[in-house]
Amino acid sequence: MADERGAALLRGGVSSPRATFLELFFDLVFVFALTRVSQRLIDDVTASDRDVLRETAQTVLLFLALWLVWSMTAWVTSRYEPDRAAIQFVVVASMFASMVMAIAVPRAFAERALLFALGYVAIQVGRPLFLTLALRGHPRRSVTVRILFWAAASAVPWLVGALLPAARPALWTLALAWDYVGLALGWPLPGRGSARASGWAVTGEHLAERYQQFFLIALGETILVIGLTYSGEEFSSAGALAFTLSFLTTALLWWIYFQRAGHVLAEAIKVARSPGVLGESAAWTHLVIVAGVLLTGVGYELVIAHPGGQTAPGWPVFVLGGPALFLAARARFEYEIFGRVSRSRLIGVVLLVGLTPVALRLPAIGGLGLGVLVLAGIAVGDAQRARGRPLERPASPL
Repeated sequence: MADERGAALLRGGVSSPRATFLELFFDLVFVFALTRVSQRLIDDVTASDRDVLRETAQTVLLFLALWLVWSMTAWVTSRYEPDRAAIQFVVVASMFASMVMAIAVPRAFAERALLFALGYVAIQVGRPLFLTLALRGHPRRSVTVRILFWAAASAVPWLVGALLPAARPALWTLALAWDYVGLALGWPLPGRGSARASGWAVTGEHLAERYQQFFLIALGETILVIGLTYSGEEFSSAGALAFTLSFLTTALLWWIYFQRAGHVLAEAIKVARSPGVLGESAAWTHLVIVAGVLLTGVGYELVIAHPGGQTAPGWPVFVLGGPALFLAARARFEYEIFGRVSRSRLIGVVLLVGLTPVALRLPAIGGLGLGVLVLAGIAVGDAQRARGRPLERPASPL
């Protein structure tokens, strides 16, 4: 009877592979969370009285914590039946705690540290604890038990770091590294081995759709940056050009992502010999893709605010480095889906990096224009290669 109750929580053959409305509702929190990460990063690079490298490293840590929360929730709803009340409770509770984390992000390394840590620990410990109890005697309970032990160990440096400001950066870095190592190794326990996510039985189409949706969330955050920044500035021809180039960059990132690997990710996972392996690999790739989009969005605000002159030092890291990071991850994504190296994307990375010395001699809007030209060249090349050819089927080597 206990096994049957636990089995009722698992996805069955009749489950819809589409994301539920509750999951889309959950994503709204991360639209807000990404705006907080982006704004914090902008503050890091524009404030003259801050240690830019230290502040930026802290923001990266907060982003990685938020990504881990979202990613593990996506895996839960791909592994368990999201229409069950117990799983819906897990999603809604995670949503609330994620909101707490998001509002703490701007001052997470100051007076809101405990708020951020409590939100994170509540999700990372509470979710596997609840699932362990809900699964009862089902064999899959062994996975949630592993995750629970690793999360409980991680909770100590998270909470202690929140209470000790001097030790906070070191303790939180240790805690986050522990969480990511656990994920990568499958949360091994002595005498019990590991249970890597790559071996999980998941609904591949659902997982693919969730990654695509988070990519669109990141693009949506850049649209918010463009609109809010430009609407708050005095209108000028240079500002209008920066606004237009920023929008074109976002549109090109969307095109390059979905042409063609992004369109067939769901099919690739569905037909893969081991969907979990491809799903796990795609998770890491999408982390880098989203990071590239966020960096690019920061560049938009820096350029739109100062289109004709010099903006914050190191602005090419965002204006050109963001798209370069996106293209590098997108090249990896091409390999995951089709088993080939995307030369155009790698050439784009080289061009964006190589054009940095040129961009430094130009106004910031000139650097943004160079990025648009490189991305447009890749998009046009993709369109030319696809013209008149049948749609390519996925052939993942993973």
